[in-house]
Amino acid sequence: MNTKDYTAEINTITYDRNKIEANVSSIYEAIVIMGKRAEQVNGEIRSELHGKLDEFAVHNSTLEEVFENREQIEISKHYEKLPKPTSIAIAEWLNEEIYFRKTDDRK
Repeated sequence: MNTKDYTAEINTITYDRNKIEANVSSIYEAIVIMGKRAEQVNGEIRSELHGKLDEFAVHNSTLEEVFENREQIEISKHYEKLPKPTSIAIAEWLNEEIYFRKTDDRK
């Protein structure tokens, strides 16, 4: 998933509890699902960022001076402006974009 696909509120807002727990049996279950999705989003963003920054990595251990690359700084600034993974997960949950299923505990 590309970071340009992530949209969410950046500001602090209050959410309607009834909308959050509409698709599940309790608010706690919704929070667990959104938390797991936030971890997934965070991992996706982190791996994408590291992949882009690795292109600029210098693998020479004798180099004592670190040169700042303008493109590397711009990439870092772009990722700093992204909404937090929890905000993205909440937005996806409210837009019913998260797929989840309950596992059957009975055997």
